Amino acid sequence: MLIKGPKKFPVGISNITNREDINQNTLMDFDIISLESNQTFADETQLERAILLIQGKVILVFADQEIEISRDNCFDYSPWVLHLPKGERFSIKSVDQSELAYIATENEAYFPPRLYSPDECNSENRGAGTMRETSTRIVRTVFDYSNAPYSNLVLGEVIGFPGKWSSYPPHHHPQPEIYFYKFLPENGYGFSQLNDEAVVTQHNSTVLIVNGETHPQVTAPGYAMWYLWVIRHLEGEPYITPIFIDEHLWVTQPDADIWPPKN
Repeated sequence: MLIKGPKKFPVGISNITNREDINQNTLMDFDIISLESNQTFADETQLERAILLIQGKVILVFADQEIEISRDNCFDYSPWVLHLPKGERFSIKSVDQSELAYIATENEAYFPPRLYSPDECNSENRGAGTMRETSTRIVRTVFDYSNAPYSNLVLGEVIGFPGKWSSYPPHHHPQPEIYFYKFLPENGYGFSQLNDEAVVTQHNSTVLIVNGETHPQVTAPGYAMWYLWVIRHLEGEPYITPIFIDEHLWVTQPDADIWPPKN
């Protein structure tokens, strides 16, 4: 499901989807927080939360700590992510114009609040050396089941290069997932394939993947694409690895003959 976003989010909190919407069925609240200089946002809901700095400079106050963090942009720099258990109060004071993603979900487990720094983000070049580099992209994983088994979330980012594919080969999983996009320049676009249908992704748009659809992505030539991805574990069925479509797995082999030689 595609949710087309505005060219620019208004100051304040913009809700995109929520965990109680039975039609969207993401099991997550997903908001964009847009703050001007010296504005403050505070929260202590009974939900697990992850707050990712997309761009800007803010002061975070949580667990008796006060920490200033900044990110010039989401394309060149890995993220800061604040991860909190239910009931843990935090506040954000914007030092300059800032934008953050806010994700929340049900989770009764307690875990210590943690601020993930850019240096702790696992960043890898996937697709390199295969498929004639047509699926080379940067995948950043902040936390998943391997380093945060107490969480009900998995969170990361992807940088898609102009004209190249990501989330490829086509794969699926039963756990719901949210993709949120930025493009550089902002008039850029791409396509998200959901099973046999394709939707046009643009700056500030969101795709909800909630019915186990395969979901490869492609970026239009001339434009870079960033997207935040967040997966919600299911009870008794955490997300570990995706399920790839067998008929397309051959393209990942280093010696795959992508363009057969002439006879």
